[in-house]
Amino acid sequence: MKEFLIELFADYRIPIIFLHVISAVVWVGGMIAMKFAAHPSFVRIESPLHRLERISQALGRLFLIVSPFVVILIITAVIMAVGLGFRAAAVDANGNVIDTYAMHIYNIVHVKESIWTIMSINLGAMIWRRNKAEKLLVKGDATGAKKSLELIGKYMVPVNIILGIIAIYLGVTLRNAY
Repeated sequence: MKEFLIELFADYRIPIIFLHVISAVVWVGGMIAMKFAAHPSFVRIESPLHRLERISQALGRLFLIVSPFVVILIITAVIMAVGLGFRAAAVDANGNVIDTYAMHIYNIVHVKESIWTIMSINLGAMIWRRNKAEKLLVKGDATGAKKSLELIGKYMVPVNIILGIIAIYLGVTLRNAY
């Protein structure tokens, strides 16, 4: 499998990097647009029930759009991590460090992978909360729906925006490491 990923990356380096970058841009950019462009507009909707319905619909659309890009981002991250040989440059077959700078870079790869993993888990929780809110809205429970959606806008999206910006910065760092 390792050899396949190395060969795949060698043969399709540019499309793989492009898909990885565009996936990060769509995911993080979508959250930024939702938080700083769409959300302030939703707050101006006078009817609380109508506001919650619009927020739920917009989040549903956002999650539908970004979900395939999250999958693409994870797949391309694995291909790049193996294809670029970060581990091979850092440690020998027994796991002994052979180059401290390469090990530092390899550790950045792990940090970046961890960030995207945390963001994916957070996204899954946001999707769950949004779907829960949608069901509550259908039942007429606006108070329960508001509680479910509030956490998404106040904490979950901002956390993913910050983590996404950090991951993108680390990606630029990795791209320019050698």
